[in-house]
Amino acid sequence: MRPAELNRLTVVEAADRYVELVRARTLTGALSPATAEVYARDVATFVALAGADRVLDDLDGADVDAVLLAFARKPDGRRAGGADGDEGGGARQSAASQARFRRSVSALFKHAVLAGWVQVNPMTAATVTARERGGLRPERRALTREQAQGLIGAARGLAGDGAGVEAGRRRDQRTGLRDGLIVLLLATVGPRVSELVRANVEDFYTNDGVRYWRIFGKGGRTRDVPLPGDVARVLDVYLAEGRGVPAAGGDGEKALLLSWRGRRLARGDVQAVIDRVLRRVDPARRRSVTPHGLRHTTATHLLADAVDMDAVRRVLGHSDLATLGRYRDELPGELEVAMRAHPLLRE
Repeated sequence: MRPAELNRLTVVEAADRYVELVRARTLTGALSPATAEVYARDVATFVALAGADRVLDDLDGADVDAVLLAFARKPDGRRAGGADGDEGGGARQSAASQARFRRSVSALFKHAVLAGWVQVNPMTAATVTARERGGLRPERRALTREQAQGLIGAARGLAGDGAGVEAGRRRDQRTGLRDGLIVLLLATVGPRVSELVRANVEDFYTNDGVRYWRIFGKGGRTRDVPLPGDVARVLDVYLAEGRGVPAAGGDGEKALLLSWRGRRLARGDVQAVIDRVLRRVDPARRRSVTPHGLRHTTATHLLADAVDMDAVRRVLGHSDLATLGRYRDELPGELEVAMRAHPLLRE
């Protein structure tokens, strides 16, 4: 027998109320706007997979399992039609994406129990979990050195001759220099995509001849990261010649990265930029990658090159060294190189 206070909301009604609450928490600082939007996106996906008109309290563990499996099979839209020739509409959801989606659904049902929308939390009976990272996966997130250098070479070329290859376009629609800068920043500094699109022109400064980027990260933390010389030069050219004209109104006046319409670039546009640059890479060195994959690439190659772990932590903006383990992929041949150059055997 159902308790009198149970509110038999449909899935979509419960989701709408929950998302409204999540977004309200950004006003108190309990959640960042970017995190709230991730929750909202996952909950919208849950509604589509579970059925909007079903009653939330009627869902059981088997229904939740079916939704989690359906999400796992769902193509990753960020890499649809991958540049490396993948067929079937792009790669499936990664283990990290599946785990994030499961956490979002779990948070929804946890609130539903407290709000009286369900009698029993069906997540307690759900059995589907994402396979955690362990060892070398068939398709690593980090690009190999050759793949990363191919992408960086294409970005450098685009930044160097962007005006030439776009000569047939209006000046305010030329984005080659911007696209090259985006890929260079992602591949060498490894910012989160939210940190990249939030960047303002004033966040870049010079100290003692070195160009720095003051990155505003998660939890209100900031970090000042020196830019490699080549990247700093591309940045200066972009600011002088390629940034374009900001649109009136909004915050385009201070934004580093602008769309061709003069508005701050959206985080959803960054993957399309990477894919455009990838098309200029030699197919033998080309593999599709997400912005987060380039963050993994930065960490992996800095650590593989014996850069101090604390320095890598500070570049990436982590508060704990242990977190670096999630941003480290194996590289072919790195153990052989390490043993061949053993520090105890050097003269």
